[in-house]
Amino acid sequence: MIHAPEPWWLPALLALSLFSDALMSVRPPMFIQRCLDGVRFPRDWWWTLIAIKLAATAGLVVGLKYPGVGFATAVGVIAYFLCAAYAHYRARFLGSEFWINCLGMLALSVAAALPYVV
Repeated sequence: MIHAPEPWWLPALLALSLFSDALMSVRPPMFIQRCLDGVRFPRDWWWTLIAIKLAATAGLVVGLKYPGVGFATAVGVIAYFLCAAYAHYRARFLGSEFWINCLGMLALSVAAALPYVV
């Protein structure tokens, strides 16, 4: 029998956050543009972030039924936000975008992975 992670809403909230972020990134608002420019991420590569976030969304949703997929995806999302945090640090772009958006999403990613291990 396959069981959903408990609490199921943590991975679901992360999936919803990533999906919303991916949709916003299609025509990025100023705060997303400022963040990506601040870490010197090339504009020609911005589309890759949309693809990554949509793939992560799908993995987290599938992971609600198949915990192994959810855990693997959550670990991948943690790695993604660790890389983002490093990019912020390396670019010395440590404003509110770093503290609220980047580290906030990293914390949510860690919280979303916990139901799979506990």
